[in-house]
Amino acid sequence: MTKDMGDGPPAKKAKAKVAAKKPKVSVRAYERPRGGEARAISDLVPEIGRTAFRKFGFIQSSVVSRWREIVGDRLADVTQPAMIRFPSGQKAGGTLHLTISGAHAPMLQHVAPDIIGAVNRFFGYAAIAQVRMSHGQVTPAAPVQPPAMLKPVPAELGDSLRDIGDPELRTVLERMAAGLAAPPKLPRIS
Repeated sequence: MTKDMGDGPPAKKAKAKVAAKKPKVSVRAYERPRGGEARAISDLVPEIGRTAFRKFGFIQSSVVSRWREIVGDRLADVTQPAMIRFPSGQKAGGTLHLTISGAHAPMLQHVAPDIIGAVNRFFGYAAIAQVRMSHGQVTPAAPVQPPAMLKPVPAELGDSLRDIGDPELRTVLERMAAGLAAPPKLPRIS
């Protein structure tokens, strides 16, 4: 006697039923699950910096980056902002924590009202009410460099560029006008 190996008509019907029950898979184009379009890193860096500064109590990172402009060169050489702490639920009446180098603390106690006034002028409201000082290492920031002396506008470019008040914008427009006025250079073939 021989055994049925499954090649007969009943086996073919069973295979056809299984194949009929399998859903057909349609091919779709790939879609990103979340996040939208890819973004440049330069777009993300301010958000990352903002998060880090908020963790240490700085609402605006510009307090740290513009400290020399806020308090002046003399105080910026010996102080550095460490954090700003506000009372819970408020954005006014905070405490500015400063890191001070050397033995400058007695002098800075006398100048503290001036520092508070300068920081509040920067914020535009009474954000800081007191200053706390702690000793530490302060690395003086590089002094702010004034813009380079700009050449006067050539007479052939006209009077329209002379009225522009922003020196950097005027320089860019002068260079663009000079580039447009110059004859086109032929590509060099070697």
